Amino acid sequence: MRAVSAWRVLAVVLGCVLIVLCACGSESACGPSAGVVSRVIDGDTVVLQSGERVRYLLVDTPESTGGKHECFGAESRDFNRSLVEGRVVRLRYGEACTDRYGRLLAYVSVDGQEVNALLAERGYACVLYIAPAGESRRSEFQSLESSARRAGRGMWGECSSVPCEK
Repeated sequence: MRAVSAWRVLAVVLGCVLIVLCACGSESACGPSAGVVSRVIDGDTVVLQSGERVRYLLVDTPESTGGKHECFGAESRDFNRSLVEGRVVRLRYGEACTDRYGRLLAYVSVDGQEVNALLAERGYACVLYIAPAGESRRSEFQSLESSARRAGRGMWGECSSVPCEK
């Protein structure tokens, strides 16, 4: 009798594990939960191999595309590229799935590091909040930016005029 009970318990546990694994599939309500970055457009936007454009939530880096060459734009793009290009990234979505340009809005992580937060913390980006996307983490990112400003990290120490200053 005990052997049968042990097998039943094992079957139930394995069934629960399979349910959890299936629930953690590769898609969320907004889009893929992971992908390989095929191209870095600038400091805050990438293209996945699957074709989706992803705009990083809560950060805005100086421009280095479309003929614009703002102070620290190339550095922001290059930093982003060094972290994600050709690599598998994980995507976590906030309160909104896309922006007005149809880009996915996400927190992007690679090797357990969130790129959005690194950009703000190291002075490669300003906070950009467009309601409702990012509401739950807005104050966290504002704190990261303030710390980078005070320490003169990245663009805060290199640029006489920061393009995204409020």
